[in-house]
Amino acid sequence: MGPPVAIAARAIRSGELVVYPTDTLLGLGASATDPAAVRRLGQVKQRPEGQPISVAVSSLADLEAWADLGPPGLRFARLHLPGPYTLLARPSRRGRRALATALFGPDGSVGFRLPDHPVARELARRAGPITATSANVHGRPPCRTVPEARHAFGRDVAVYLAARPPGSGQPSQLVDLRHGTPRPIARS
Repeated sequence: MGPPVAIAARAIRSGELVVYPTDTLLGLGASATDPAAVRRLGQVKQRPEGQPISVAVSSLADLEAWADLGPPGLRFARLHLPGPYTLLARPSRRGRRALATALFGPDGSVGFRLPDHPVARELARRAGPITATSANVHGRPPCRTVPEARHAFGRDVAVYLAARPPGSGQPSQLVDLRHGTPRPIARS
């Protein structure tokens, strides 16, 4: 058994990176409100600057606190979350003030996740909101196991949480909530 969620949450609150399980892929987590930690995450992933990173929250109440979903988006969230969706939405006033700017898309939107995985939600509850990006080096396939993630990131990640239960191995479905009616977006 790997380290407990409390240790991982402490690491995130200290600006460190954590690999954690979700309902889809292994995630690479940092505090979504710590610009330096988000910048470090981008460097560790070797991700080009300007590519937004999604945010994981622990509950529908947290989602409503960080995102401006609008009535149709809120209905969608209540029907489908927790689940394998990333909701592209405008951040709330709180989100605009507190989330790291590197998380925002060019139009000011943010991808929000409420994973259907108890470890991911507990980690976000204790340390959140946290980044929700796949655990991989940019341009390479997502790591499917903790040993693969250790091989990819080594000591750049402070804590590796066991991937139990394992995720689906598929990325989340993007759903655009920016213009009222929820619209699925195909991943490129």
